[in-house]
Amino acid sequence: MLDRNMRDRLLQHYPMLAELPTEMMEQLCSGATALTVPAGATVFDEDQPCQGFPLLLGGSLRVIKASTSGRELQLYRVRPGESCILTSSCLLGHTRYQARGVCEEEISMVLLPAPLFHSLLNQSRNFRTYVFNLFTERLTDLMQLVTAVAFQKLDQRLAALLVARPSPLHSTHQAIADELGSAREMVSRLLKGFADQGWVRLGREQIEVLDPAALARLASA
Repeated sequence: MLDRNMRDRLLQHYPMLAELPTEMMEQLCSGATALTVPAGATVFDEDQPCQGFPLLLGGSLRVIKASTSGRELQLYRVRPGESCILTSSCLLGHTRYQARGVCEEEISMVLLPAPLFHSLLNQSRNFRTYVFNLFTERLTDLMQLVTAVAFQKLDQRLAALLVARPSPLHSTHQAIADELGSAREMVSRLLKGFADQGWVRLGREQIEVLDPAALARLASA
């Protein structure tokens, strides 16, 4: 059950819920569960059944797909005010997860159990619109990811990642490799090449961008 403070935070991040009739809002507050998940924890894993629909209030979640060789590719991130298209798909199709969700930062969230999710979907046009708009946005992101993986070289994708993030970027080479679906050795080799050209400065778990224009040119080549 959600207390007043948690309800206010939920409405701040998911304002479409404020349009729910009073009875449905009370149903949500009594049926939902507030959870805190520590950084590094696995929220869901491949072939697990879906336990409910998460609404994030703080932190971030990485959704990743792993190969049999152990390499990983980040599909997308979920942040406060967003939710997980894979979870929506599992709930709507009554299927198991086909990827893994890992806490990037400690997560504060409200979990809607499956029956409550379906009830809101059936009874609230605003909630239904939110869920299907989420599908549209995430599918666009995933199409861009497929295009990048299929048609862009790794150095272009790495350059685009560095340009898109605040500098300095605090991350390990392994974490960047996981996000790009590559091997750490390849990412380290490319970063060293960028550093040799004066485009970045490498530190301990830190990358400072010195020439964003050069990286942007490479990314768009």
